[in-house]
Amino acid sequence: MGKKKKKYKLKTYKAAAKRFRVTGSGKVMRTKGGKSHLRRRSSKRTKQQFAEMHEVTNTTDAKRIKRLAPYLGKYKQNPPA
Repeated sequence: MGKKKKKYKLKTYKAAAKRFRVTGSGKVMRTKGGKSHLRRRSSKRTKQQFAEMHEVTNTTDAKRIKRLAPYLGKYKQNPPA
């Protein structure tokens, strides 16, 4: 019997992991930027739209996000110890 080949762990790009979520069907979801300050002059409707999650429709961007955060859709809250 031959030696088992070691599988390497991939490092997650933490900035991407914090900005995006993956749904159960595999869609990459994002939120809008610009929520931190200077919001008084914008309308209520605009402010409500900041809270919504939007799908990343560009396929190349979604592929890049999945490469940056490979375990994003695998574990929801607590990864195995």
